[in-house]
Amino acid sequence: MTFLIVTVAWAAHVRLFQVIEHIDDVLALLNLACMMIITFLPYTFSLMASFPGVPFGIFLFSVCAVVIGLIQAVIVAYGFYHPHLLNQQIQESENQNFYKRHILKIILRGPILCFLAAIFSFFFIPLSYILLGLVIIFPHLTRLITWCKNKILGQRCEEEEPHSLETFTFYLSEPLSKERVEAFSDGVYAIVATLLILDICEDNVPDPREVEEKFHGSLLEALSEYGPNYLAYFGSFVTIGLLWFVHHSLFLYVTKATRLMGLLNILSLAFIGGLPLAYQLTSEFAEKSHNEIEAIQVSCVITFFASIFQFAIWTTALLNEEETLHSFARYGGKEHAFMFAKLALYPCVSLGAFFLTCLLSEFSTAIFHLMQIVIPFAFLALRIFVRISLTAIKSVMSLSRRKVVLLEEEEACLSPNETLS
Repeated sequence: MTFLIVTVAWAAHVRLFQVIEHIDDVLALLNLACMMIITFLPYTFSLMASFPGVPFGIFLFSVCAVVIGLIQAVIVAYGFYHPHLLNQQIQESENQNFYKRHILKIILRGPILCFLAAIFSFFFIPLSYILLGLVIIFPHLTRLITWCKNKILGQRCEEEEPHSLETFTFYLSEPLSKERVEAFSDGVYAIVATLLILDICEDNVPDPREVEEKFHGSLLEALSEYGPNYLAYFGSFVTIGLLWFVHHSLFLYVTKATRLMGLLNILSLAFIGGLPLAYQLTSEFAEKSHNEIEAIQVSCVITFFASIFQFAIWTTALLNEEETLHSFARYGGKEHAFMFAKLALYPCVSLGAFFLTCLLSEFSTAIFHLMQIVIPFAFLALRIFVRISLTAIKSVMSLSRRKVVLLEEEEACLSPNETLS
């Protein structure tokens, strides 16, 4: 939940700087203050997780969220006070005050809910969590209520929000900065990959005294005991690297990101952030072998959801491919088929490994390691496989067309009586 709340703040920040295109020293300092508060949030997460029954952790988190929202509101007010900092569309508009009220109303919704969560944290902590959850779903909930109301009443109500303003709406087709989505995603992938090596450095360096006494000074022999840990590290890193590669390939074909694509990307990143947990589980095979099936299944589930949301981004882009995709990647082309196969590989393999471990529990470890070994080679052979498949399909289609043409020619050569008989 806290990850999703942070991404809500990030999405607001992205949309904010789509409205404000130029910054001066004041905006730079305000943005720096906002980033400082955001970097403090992991500490509040730790307090919330370590002391779930103590209100101070959730209170501190809620206060930080309120301050972030207020700083963003100050940025909006300052930007509209200096119109030359705004984008061209708003600069030329005669309704700047209307836009200002509209954007502030949207930005301040989150801080208000967080402020209520901070107050109720001292009286009823579960209600505080519900209010923080509303920060995530409230925009979509209000959109759904409005849609249902219009359907029930059988009429379309005019909305207050300006239709000419592309940002700060809650339409799923609202444009989102593609560059910022890619930058945020790259940052998450980089941090997750770094966490893996930090775990290796922290827990898998043998004690010098133990090496001297137990292994007679042989460091290589001492390191051999950590073999499963290193294998799990390289397997997890390859998984992260290949999922990043698929993500990078996907956004090479995307010309315009939308709010729905951003939401699916955030859900994918939420599971990407769980891959260090998968590493910790799979690195304990040698120590806790009775838990290996559950560890493998958790790893497969995390990988499946991280990759299936990437596949959903591609599907969403195809729904409006003329606006969101390059022409060579649209439905029916070779690049479309290759991208489809690339995005489908991890969901299919991870789901297959999950069910195989359920059926063949004795070979669960072998199945999991085989999956980690096979997938990189499958990526290398994927383009060749797709080309062979497309060639085979084209040859089958051409043969069927030839048969149809021959039948039509034979029927044309026959007399009417022979045709009837």
